[in-house]
Amino acid sequence: MNWEQLLSARRFGSDDSVGSLLSEDRSQFQRDYDRIIFSPAFRRLQNKTQVFPLPGRIFVHNRLTHTLEVASVGRSLGNRLAEFLFSIKEFDEISGINEIGAVVSAACLAHDMGNPPFGHSGESAISNYFSHGNGIHLKNEMSEAEWKDFVYFDGNANAFRLLSHSFNGKRKGGFALTYTTLASIVKYPYESLAADKPKFGFFQSEVMLWLIIAEELGIPSIPGASLIFERHPLVYLVEAADDICYQIMDMEDAFRLGILSYEESLELFMRFHIGSSAETHQYIHKTLSNVTDPNEQISYLRAGIIGKLISACFNEFVKYYDQIMFGSFRGSLMKNLEPQLLEALEKVKEISVSKIYNHRSVVEIEIAGYKIIGTLMEEFCNAILNPDKPLSKKILMLFPDQYRNTSTSTYTKVQSVIDFITGMTDVFALDLYRKIKGINLPEIV
Repeated sequence: MNWEQLLSARRFGSDDSVGSLLSEDRSQFQRDYDRIIFSPAFRRLQNKTQVFPLPGRIFVHNRLTHTLEVASVGRSLGNRLAEFLFSIKEFDEISGINEIGAVVSAACLAHDMGNPPFGHSGESAISNYFSHGNGIHLKNEMSEAEWKDFVYFDGNANAFRLLSHSFNGKRKGGFALTYTTLASIVKYPYESLAADKPKFGFFQSEVMLWLIIAEELGIPSIPGASLIFERHPLVYLVEAADDICYQIMDMEDAFRLGILSYEESLELFMRFHIGSSAETHQYIHKTLSNVTDPNEQISYLRAGIIGKLISACFNEFVKYYDQIMFGSFRGSLMKNLEPQLLEALEKVKEISVSKIYNHRSVVEIEIAGYKIIGTLMEEFCNAILNPDKPLSKKILMLFPDQYRNTSTSTYTKVQSVIDFITGMTDVFALDLYRKIKGINLPEIV
C-alpha cells in the first residue's frame, strides 16, 4: 500500500471528479470531521450509554464524551505519523500527509456512531433476537451471509452503513465522506460470512461500497480469501486511540463513582510507571504532594498514562511500519507493547471485569437494554413483515419515513428496523418501549 493512493479526496455521492485534498479554508479530511460533528447522529451519542448508566449526581462518560476523547488521542497519533512520514520520505504539500491527524480524528469521531442504545448489551440484544429470540424463524428467508449479518450484528459494520448508505430523503452517499475516512473506521475488513468471531466490517448491503473503496485506495484482499481484506494503515491508530481511552477512562469513572477506592486507583495507575526513571517518579510524587484533591490526583495520573500509551503505541506503529504497509501485520498495536505496560493493562482488564463491568448498576442497564431492544425488535419486525395486520398498521405509523422502503426482501425490511432502533438514544428507546407496552401513555399537549 502507498500513501499517494491511500489518501484520497474521492467521496461517495459526488461525481467522478476528484478535487484537491487541500482547499483555501479546510482540507477534505477536515470537512469530513465537520460533517460528522455537526450531524444529528453524532449529537445523539450524548444520550447513549458507554459503560455506566447515564449520569445522575456524578457525570461519567457517555458515548459522546468517550468519542471526543478518542478523537483527541487519535489526532495526536495521526500528527506523529505525519511527522514520521515526512522524516523518511519527501512528500509535497499536495500529498495530504500533513492531514493524517485530521483523518484519524474524523474516523475516531465516527467509530461508535453505529452502536445501538445501552452500550454493548444493545449489540448483544439485537444478535440474541435472531440467534435465540423470536427472530430465529426468519433464518430460512435469508442467505447464509445475510443471516450472519444479524446473528453477529456488530456496531462497526453498522457505522459503515450509517455513514455511507443513502436513506430516504437524505443526500446521496450518506454523509458523503472521503473514501479514506470511511476506510479508516473499518476495523474488521471482511464480511460476516468470513468472520471467525462475531466481528466484521460491512453488511451484505454495503459489500459493493467496500469493494469500490478498496480498489480506489489500493487496499489488497488476502490471497485465496473471499471478501477478506487488509486494514487501511490508519485503522491501527483509530483502534489504539479507542483502546487507550476506554480502558483508562473506565478506571477514572469507577473511582469517581466510588466503585474503586483511591488506594486501588492509585495502585493501578502507578503500575504503568514501573521501570520509569527516578526523575519521573520524583516528579509524579512532587505533583501529587502539591495537588491535594483526590479527584485531581487521579486525573493527573490518568493524563500521564494516556500520554505514555500514545507514545508507546506510536513506537509500535513505527516498529512494524513496513509490515503494516505490506499488509502482513496482525493484531493490534496495544497487544504488542512492552511487557511492563502489558502487565499494567492486564491488571486494568482484570479489575474492569471483576469490579466494573459486573457492577450492579452496569448489569442492570444491560438487562434493561436486552428487554427494551428485544421488545422493539419484536414489535417492529412483526409489523414490517406483516403490514396488513391492524396493530402492524398502527405500529408502522411510528416508523420514520427515512427508513421505509418498498423492497420485498426480508433482509432489507429487517435491516430497516435495525437502522431505526440503532439510531435511538437510550431515553427515546425506553420511552417508545413503555408506550408500545402500554406502561406509559403519551401526554396530550
